[in-house]
Amino acid sequence: MIAAIAILALVTAQRLSELLLARRNTRRLRARGAYEVGAAHYPLIVAVHACWLASLWWLAPGRPIDWPLIGAFALLQCARLWILATLGERWTTRIIVLPRAPLVDTGPFRFLRHPNYAVVVAEIAVLPLAFGLTRVAILFTILNALALTVRIRAESGALAAFRG
Repeated sequence: MIAAIAILALVTAQRLSELLLARRNTRRLRARGAYEVGAAHYPLIVAVHACWLASLWWLAPGRPIDWPLIGAFALLQCARLWILATLGERWTTRIIVLPRAPLVDTGPFRFLRHPNYAVVVAEIAVLPLAFGLTRVAILFTILNALALTVRIRAESGALAAFRG
């Protein structure tokens, strides 16, 4: 039980610190003339992620832990950090377009157009599975897929318009 609580506390602290970083980056980007696209779907993204984490807090403590899956989740966090480091001040949790700035095509962006979404898709499934919560993994994978469908359309539209 203590291990599950420690894992969830670390994930929660990470997500909260990322929200603070995203808020700071968004403020800085807007000060440089950036604008947001697709803001209407942002509460859906937040709700899916908050409910995912809340369900883990509710259901995971006291369950057996699959340590190899926790290891896989840790590797996903390395990928997440690579993405954050590559984007630097341009990383946010919103779709923020900075006019006249070149698109990032280094780091993981050399291999995938949306590496952060790939990591999130895996995280949403892997962490519940590490606690044997298959139904939670399936439910939130579906909810996340629906939210990402809306988000990727908005982001792709913004990028297409940006490219001209």
